[in-house]
This record gives sequence, C-alpha cells and structure tokens, in this order.
Amino acid sequence: MDWIVYVLRCSDNTLYTGIARDLRRRLGEHNHNDRLAAAYTRARRPVTLAYQEAHIDRSTASKREAAIKKMTKSEKERLIKAHDGKIRRKEY
Repeated sequence: MDWIVYVLRCSDNTLYTGIARDLRRRLGEHNHNDRLAAAYTRARRPVTLAYQEAHIDRSTASKREAAIKKMTKSEKERLIKAHDGKIRRKEY
C-alpha cells in the first residue's frame, strides 16, 4: 500500500501538510475526531483535500512532506493548481 502526502485547505484558507496510508480515514479524523486530529486542523475545521501524491514508502513520503512544508504558501498554491485534484504518483 502506498503512502500519501496530502495538503489540506482549512476553513481559514491556510494549508496543512501531512502523510497517511489511508487518506479517507485521516481526512475524517481531521474533520471529526478531537483526539486523533492534528491540533492545527482541529481549530480550523472543516478541512478539505487540496492535493495528494502517492509514494512507495514512508521514507520518501516523509521527505516529500518536509519539502512541501518548507514551501511558501504561494508555492503550495501553484503545486495545488498545477495538479488540480489529480493524484500525483511518484515512480521510483
């Protein structure tokens, strides 16, 4: 099973980046579970999926997550717009 790097758009229009194996479950946690949601997203609900890309293992997903987190908001917005809802699959 792939690891997914994802970017969420929060209700205040900020962006949150994370990784998960089961993106549907994780999105539900961010929106509905006070114990399992990230503190950042708990305070900014509802969140919606803005971007996702698949990676073959946790290591590559974590490295990509870190790279996206270092981007400016405008760079993240360009990434989101360039892929417009399509899953980006990394091939290694």
